[in-house]
Amino acid sequence: MLASNNSFTDPPLENSNLVLGGKRLEELSSSLLDVPIPIIENVVSTISLGVPLDLEKIALNGRNIEYNPSRFGAAIMRIRNPRTTGLIFSSGKIVCAGAKSEESCRRASRKYARIVEKLGYQAKSVVFEIQNIVATCNVRFSINLGGISFTHLKFCTFEPEIFPGLHYRMLQPKVTIVIFPSGKLNITGAKNKEDIDTAFRHIYPILRKC
Repeated sequence: MLASNNSFTDPPLENSNLVLGGKRLEELSSSLLDVPIPIIENVVSTISLGVPLDLEKIALNGRNIEYNPSRFGAAIMRIRNPRTTGLIFSSGKIVCAGAKSEESCRRASRKYARIVEKLGYQAKSVVFEIQNIVATCNVRFSINLGGISFTHLKFCTFEPEIFPGLHYRMLQPKVTIVIFPSGKLNITGAKNKEDIDTAFRHIYPILRKC
């Protein structure tokens, strides 16, 4: 008599018994959920039009543009979508700040360039470059800044009597991470999101050990 198919079926495994990389699946999932993700707060870029600009004329004929040369040497333009601020310099360079992603920064920069072109300035060349990406993160545990400063001395600047945070200057990628004892981090100097993610993957185990 033939045995039923059920005779050849192994009993189902409990998820908590599955092992991956030396950890139970349940533990691995929990640990991954506990790791925070850095959030981009500001992307700063420059765009060069390759042509000199008359800022007084631009401020007079453009909309939502402020220009007070006695206070600041650039015209200030703001757009709502993406919500950013553009600093327009007479050299033909435009600094875009306030974007929350690389793509929105590119879109905003293109808008600023088109607005200036519509005011009578034909760009000779348009060179776009991201200068700085700032991200924040809260690891949700206290950090021993003295311990990090001692074990990673050549990368750190820590003067608690002057500033409460520790500056960790990473070489690859070339970013600076400002670490506070509360567990909050500021990551600056990145050129793309990959720099932010790589820097955080490097610093997180260091924070855990200290």
